[in-house]
Amino acid sequence: MRVSNRPDRERSPEIDADVTGKELDRATAAQLRTLEGRNAEWVSKHLVMAGRLIDFDPELAYQHALAASRRGGRIGAVREAVGMTAYAAGRYDDALREFRTFRRITGSSIHLPHMADCERGLGRPEKALELTASEERNMLDAAGKVELAIVASGAKADLGDYAGAVEELEIPQLDINRAFSFSPRLFEAYADALAAAGRADEAAKWYRQIGVAESALGVGEFAEPDIIDFGEDDESDDAYVGSEDDEAEDDEAEDEAEPRESEPDEATAAVDGTGPAEEEAGLAEDEIGVTERESGQETGSGQEAGIEDAASEDASLDDSGSADA
Repeated sequence: MRVSNRPDRERSPEIDADVTGKELDRATAAQLRTLEGRNAEWVSKHLVMAGRLIDFDPELAYQHALAASRRGGRIGAVREAVGMTAYAAGRYDDALREFRTFRRITGSSIHLPHMADCERGLGRPEKALELTASEERNMLDAAGKVELAIVASGAKADLGDYAGAVEELEIPQLDINRAFSFSPRLFEAYADALAAAGRADEAAKWYRQIGVAESALGVGEFAEPDIIDFGEDDESDDAYVGSEDDEAEDDEAEDEAEPRESEPDEATAAVDGTGPAEEEAGLAEDEIGVTERESGQETGSGQEAGIEDAASEDASLDDSGSADA
C-alpha cells in the first residue's frame, strides 16, 4: 500500500502563508487543470512547498509531495515530485516505485538514471547496470546520457570493477576541450574513477579541468552570487530637500552626460568590428575560448579550446542529485 494511503499516515504538513499555488511553472499548472478547483489549489500549494524545501529539508518536501498525491495521484508531474523528493530524502524504494509510475503515466524515460541510481542505493548494482544498458537509454538527451554513464560507472565501482568504471565514462560527451553544463560533473566523475583505478596522474589533469570548465561556464565557485534585497533602509523613508545649488549641479551633470555624436561608444565599435571584439574572431556566439591547464601551465601546443554553453541540452535532471560513488 502506498504511503499516502496508509491509515496510520501523518497529517498533511502546513503550507507557508505566502504560498498561493500560482508559483508553479506553466507546464505543471496545465496538468493540474484536470482537477476540480479546490483539489487543484491543494495540490499546487503542496507542490510549491515540495519544490521550496527539497534542497533544505527533503523529508518534509517528501511529505508535501505525498499530500499532493492524495488528490492528484494520476498526474505525471505529481508522481514525479513524489519520486524526486523521495530520492532526495534517501527513500530509494519509494522513489523507484514513483519513477516507474511516472514512466507508465507519461511514457517518458527521463528518470532512467534516477531509477538506476535507486537500484544502487538499494544495494543492487547488477540491477542498476541492467537499466543503464536497456534500450530506453537511447531516448535520453545528452545530459541524460551523461547522468546514466555516471550511475553505470558507480555501479561498476560498487562491484570492484574500477577499470570498467573508467570505461563507462568514456563517452562522446567527455571532451577535455569542450564544456557543456553537465561537463564539470562528468569531469569530476571521470577523475574520481581514474583515481580509484590507480591512474593518479591522469586524474589530476581532469581535476584541474573541472575549474577550467566551471570558469568558462560561470558556475560553481565562479557563479554570480545571489543578491537578496531584505527591504529598504529606514533612511530611505526620509524626504530629502535639496537646495537651489544642488538643483543647478544636477542640471550641469545632466548636460555633461549628453552623448557626443563624434565619439562612438565602445560597444558599437566592437559590434562594427573596429574594436577588441575583432580579436575574438573564430569563436561562435555561444562559445568561450579557454586553454586546457597542464600542471598549472598551458599545454605544449598552447591550443585554445572552444567551450560551448549548451544549457539547452539539459534535461530535467538539473534539479536532482545522484547517489553515485
